[in-house]
Amino acid sequence: MSETPGGPAGPCCEQRRGFLEKAAAIGAGALALAAPLGVGVNAFLHPLRRAGGADGNLLKITSLESLPEDGTPRKFNVTADRVDAWNRFSNEPVGAVFLRRIPGQPAKVAAFQVTCPHAGCAINFEPTEQGGRFFSPRDMDELEVEIRNQNEIWVRFQHFVLNKSEKIAKA
Repeated sequence: MSETPGGPAGPCCEQRRGFLEKAAAIGAGALALAAPLGVGVNAFLHPLRRAGGADGNLLKITSLESLPEDGTPRKFNVTADRVDAWNRFSNEPVGAVFLRRIPGQPAKVAAFQVTCPHAGCAINFEPTEQGGRFFSPRDMDELEVEIRNQNEIWVRFQHFVLNKSEKIAKA
């Protein structure tokens, strides 16, 4: 028996039509769930992709008045908001810097990382008549400084890879 156009459909056609309806319903349901599922996964994984700390950020350290005009360095602790995956820690210590005014240029400041680029230990400044001595594969790591509002000292605080002759910022 063959089916005629406009005539009754056989059991084969009804099974095919039922299968296509079910497949279309499953596809529509999957599409309806895809958007919220994608947003949920993105929200869950977002903290893992977010920057995790102060490295590379400009941070306000102090004001020009707190530095001696003769160029003597002073040590300042650096604090910043730190992010560790889903946790946020406000005003946490992240390191320290030496700041000094450049003699003859009262509004110019140099900043140095206090971590030894060779061994990773802390560097202390002890003034002597002959000046300081520093032995390492490279000089102390200088940091970028900005003077804002004619008085505020902002430093691009970074940590660097130890025991290398070239200065490489840690990721």
